[in-house]
Amino acid sequence: MSAVSVTVSSRGAPRALAKRAVSVRSAVADSSRGASSCAVAGVRASSKRAAEGSGEKQRSLAVPVCRGLSTRIGHGISGQGQFHSSGPVSSSQAKTGQRGQRAQASSRAQLKDSKVVVVELGSAVITREDECGLALGRLASIVEQVAELQSKGKQVVLVTSGAVAFGKQVLHQQNRLSQSVRQAINIGKQNDTPEPRACAAVGQCGLMSLYDAMFSQYGVPTAQVLLTKRDLTGNQSENFTSTMHELMSMNIVPILNGNDVVAAPAETGADLEGVLSVKDNDSLAAIVADHIKADLLILLSDVRGVYTGPPSQADSRFLDNCYLPSQSSSDNIGVTFGPSSSRVGRGGMESKVDSAVYALHRGVAVVIADGTANTGTVVSDIVSGKRVGTFFTQELSARDDVTDQSRRARTGSRKLQSLSPEARCDIINRLADLLEQRSADILAANQKDMTAATSLAPSLLARLELSTDKLSSLAKGLRQIATASHDYVGHVLSHRELSDGLVLRQETVPLGVLLVIFESRPDALPQVASLAISTANGLLLKGGSEAKHTNRFLHELVSQALASHGCEDAVQLVSTREDVNELLSMESDIDLVIPRGSKELVRRIQEDCRGIAVLGHSEGICHVYVDKNVDPDQAVDIVVDSKCNYPAACNAMETLLLHRDHLKTSVMSMLVQQLKEKGVTVFSGPHLRSLVTFAPPPAPSLSHEYSANECTIEVVDDVERAIEHIQHYGSSHTDSIVTNDADAAQLFLSRVDSACVFHNASTRLADGYRFGLGAEVGVSTSRIHARGPVGAKGLLTTKWICEGDGHTVTKFASGRYQFTHRELDVGTAV
Repeated sequence: MSAVSVTVSSRGAPRALAKRAVSVRSAVADSSRGASSCAVAGVRASSKRAAEGSGEKQRSLAVPVCRGLSTRIGHGISGQGQFHSSGPVSSSQAKTGQRGQRAQASSRAQLKDSKVVVVELGSAVITREDECGLALGRLASIVEQVAELQSKGKQVVLVTSGAVAFGKQVLHQQNRLSQSVRQAINIGKQNDTPEPRACAAVGQCGLMSLYDAMFSQYGVPTAQVLLTKRDLTGNQSENFTSTMHELMSMNIVPILNGNDVVAAPAETGADLEGVLSVKDNDSLAAIVADHIKADLLILLSDVRGVYTGPPSQADSRFLDNCYLPSQSSSDNIGVTFGPSSSRVGRGGMESKVDSAVYALHRGVAVVIADGTANTGTVVSDIVSGKRVGTFFTQELSARDDVTDQSRRARTGSRKLQSLSPEARCDIINRLADLLEQRSADILAANQKDMTAATSLAPSLLARLELSTDKLSSLAKGLRQIATASHDYVGHVLSHRELSDGLVLRQETVPLGVLLVIFESRPDALPQVASLAISTANGLLLKGGSEAKHTNRFLHELVSQALASHGCEDAVQLVSTREDVNELLSMESDIDLVIPRGSKELVRRIQEDCRGIAVLGHSEGICHVYVDKNVDPDQAVDIVVDSKCNYPAACNAMETLLLHRDHLKTSVMSMLVQQLKEKGVTVFSGPHLRSLVTFAPPPAPSLSHEYSANECTIEVVDDVERAIEHIQHYGSSHTDSIVTNDADAAQLFLSRVDSACVFHNASTRLADGYRFGLGAEVGVSTSRIHARGPVGAKGLLTTKWICEGDGHTVTKFASGRYQFTHRELDVGTAV
């Protein structure tokens, strides 16, 4: 075993990660200009320069180095070398050369516990589209993510391509600079395509210099490790493993590559059982991950992940997870591969999948993902457990796959549609009975959530808490839905005779599969489920994690009621936020998304939803305008109820508008006094502050949603100014006028463009149950499909049914048939 003196900077804590784009770009530019000068020893070059730059003390450490490390030119790894592993390892082996105590991740959520992470950057990821030079911005983003992981205590190893592309860029530049001279001496003997191994010789040192410059911005030292097949076999593999653990123990990021300078041309051929041919960086990364007993291997490509066929084919389906039990091969995942190599590298998706399977069966979790996406967070997202790329697992997760859930929900919807209205009614009544019969169990589950919700705001706690009265009211609302469910599906809206013997009718049908996302309010789950059942829609429900125990128990009751008619798959409970992110891109499986919760939640869903309609409202900025001519007692009752009945509700008053004449009457003082007695904190608008000497504190904004015992009071000159204020600062949810002036009321009702506009009534009446809808699936402020509280009818669409007797357009054109277009009664038989 040989040894080399390795100089390592003894820098302390990493520099602040705030040094970002400017310094990195500067370093990249400097590194690119100096790319033609080769660094002889990557470890020494990287660490010594960093130490000299900081003026800190250096230390030398004798590290055993296998052949092929930086200064050593061994045999190329491409083509002929094959590596025999000692086979799969158990989770009980020690970390020093053995697997740690952590078991292999069987779900994405467990990836955040990964300690040692190998990231393989494919050629297509770090190479420009013209294949001549590197994608510097993309590479800088990945370096930043790796540096952040290092700062959090992870140990990251990079297996990188790009040396050939970097060298090609340098040699092309030299060619262009000297082309005119060469042409003058010997025209026609130009060589504009440098030999790949020559490009690798020039590019390896430049690539390492670039990495060094980038990582140095974050105070992270690097080490270059060039490998050959001999370094991964026999005694030499022990040298390699020992060196890697030494480097990682010093918080150094090892940057690995095959020694393409002397690489033989890649050969094709089947891998033997238990043997992986070292023919590209995918296979190299898998073998390295096994050697150092990594917890996670990330293989970055230029596609989203693994598809059932080439991604360009219309029928190819993306695989979120690849389940491969022990001893199974890549042939078991049902994938048809396209071209055998990538755009610029020697590998391809088939190589990545083979390498993933190899690493997976040796205890390493694997994700194949798109490293070219514009998000700039792919590595961080994978390590944090987000649903990015294709996750390989040997265990079936206890959590259902959301793709399967959505398809089961659609199947359940079709079963519901096939039932009679009486059967759907029976399911909902059974659920109402279960809510009352199991109320003690429901409240016990709810208490678990209330006990854990120590950090929730009071408004959210109010929504989270259930009571016997709430459950009783909920059951009553469900029975109301059941009674009305007879008229929902299959209701004939239009009936028309088109011609003699040709009849057309329009009937109501379910929308399909709904995704409803709600926060804090577990009582929404049986409400929404009942509305979906009554309209024969499939349903995916995602409640807030703060109500997980309550939601889980309520969903069990829903499934129990559905099972009585064989439709238990119709309503599914979604587990995580990552599941929601995936569902929002499944436009072929989800027909409507309904977010219920904070404006932040609704806005995020609206922004993230891709190709699926969203029904909802982002804010509930509701106004009550007290006009000049009012009954003072009535005005107080309406204002206090609008604000204080349930301050956290989206239909609670947030702004009280007063006619300016009330500054001279007792109405204003009565209103303020009653609000304060109810514990309401009052803020003032700018107009009120300009008119009153000792006005309340200024409001944070005239379009502020408090969702608490707080409100804004503002003064306006008349009903016209009140309407203008609402149109400018409102959210088109619910607004009310209190007045005895019929003309002012009519003006307000016709001009205010909100989903709900009231006269002499509390804004809290804007509710599906109070509207006689039984319950509401949500409130919509949009102008398409449904608006206001959305009940069962808002979850229906229509289809046209035409019945004829050999009618064709040709027969109409020839005069055999004539259009009559005669309207028929809905119940008329023809």
